[in-house]
Amino acid sequence: MSESVVAGVGAPHFLIHNEGDHVGVAVQDVDPGRRRAVYLDSDREVEIEVTETVPLGHKVALADLDGGAGVLEYEVRVGLTRRPVRRGELVHVHNLRSARWGRNE
Repeated sequence: MSESVVAGVGAPHFLIHNEGDHVGVAVQDVDPGRRRAVYLDSDREVEIEVTETVPLGHKVALADLDGGAGVLEYEVRVGLTRRPVRRGELVHVHNLRSARWGRNE
């Protein structure tokens, strides 16, 4: 069993690379609840109501996304949603597929 990774007091829970990105990356293991995120390109802080556990290094949705929607990270389309994804939800292989290949799954 692995131990939970928790950042120091005052550290954000998520980093968001660019304004306009659809996901933030967890910089510690994050439990559900109201959590803090910081944009790296502007230092702007936002709060996100996280709806499920997000492990270190995984993504959280910053906005509601329709099924089949493009997902931006680093201002680049990194994937397509497999189904609708709600703000605060974990974004991972169960609800996201690569945007590299054009096939539908």
